[in-house]
Amino acid sequence: MPLAGASGAAVPAADWVVLLLSPWALALFGLCVGSFLNVVVHRLPMMYMRGWWAFDIAEFALSDKRSWRSAFGARAEPPRELAAAASAVHRQIEASTPLSLARPRSRCPHCGHTLRASENIPILSWLALRGRCSACKAPIGLRYPLVEGATALLFALVALVHGASWQTLIGCIAVALLVAMALIDLDYTLLPDSLTIPLVVIGLIAAAAGVSIVPWRDAAIGALAGYGVLWALGATWAVLFRKPNAMAEGDMKMLAGLGALLGWQALPGILLVSAGVGSVIGIGLIAFRQHRRETPIPFGPYLALAGLAALLMRERFVTLAEDMLPFLGG
Repeated sequence: MPLAGASGAAVPAADWVVLLLSPWALALFGLCVGSFLNVVVHRLPMMYMRGWWAFDIAEFALSDKRSWRSAFGARAEPPRELAAAASAVHRQIEASTPLSLARPRSRCPHCGHTLRASENIPILSWLALRGRCSACKAPIGLRYPLVEGATALLFALVALVHGASWQTLIGCIAVALLVAMALIDLDYTLLPDSLTIPLVVIGLIAAAAGVSIVPWRDAAIGALAGYGVLWALGATWAVLFRKPNAMAEGDMKMLAGLGALLGWQALPGILLVSAGVGSVIGIGLIAFRQHRRETPIPFGPYLALAGLAALLMRERFVTLAEDMLPFLGG
């Protein structure tokens, strides 16, 4: 089985590489990655929020006299209540357990029970524990095994589509990033730069190295177009309706990453699918009163869904916009 890039040059792959990049091997690895993604989805927003409170609120907005006087006048003094609030934020941060993606070990969010190795096996532990904490018997969300299983399935599908190739390695990295982005945006309407930017960088580096499914020029145009299209749509909305930009910068970076990974040709299809699915689900949620009309609906999950589909069926997405023209009045 060859390792090939967009240029078509092929290099024979060793038997062990073929085995490691086989659907079954990647499915098993995907279970472990999915377990880690559950940690990322839970902790990364907490880490961002702590940083936001520590710097933007405590350091700048609450305790910086110069910024207060710049806003309210050279002689204005910040209220004492703000300084007290800043001190309270600092105390809370200092009292909190240091948090990273690796430390502390996984634990029950209800009682703090540290999970043993036998309780941390993807899917199997959840089934063995019957979806409950072994210590306090609080329910463990069904989403945990679903994320693990979905990641395993997506890894296997990428291997089936691309074989033992660089595209499979790149595709699995993209799957992990997109799954994490979708869930974080769904929970917090947040798309961290630590996830969106790597997607752009990986797409561009792979194309520059000749191991992407698209050449460098298409990847570079795709990154620029992905960011620019959503920026233009959001800016147009803001001008026409005199409201804030409807598109968050995280969405722009995410689509830029998909453009770098899949080329500019796939972007119309990705936008059509994500907008279509998002509109149907959004209207349904509003109709059944599961979502308030004035509350923004995160776009990241729908971009991720369309991006994952395009990763597996790129050529279909490239022709999708052309196929839809008759229905759109083109």
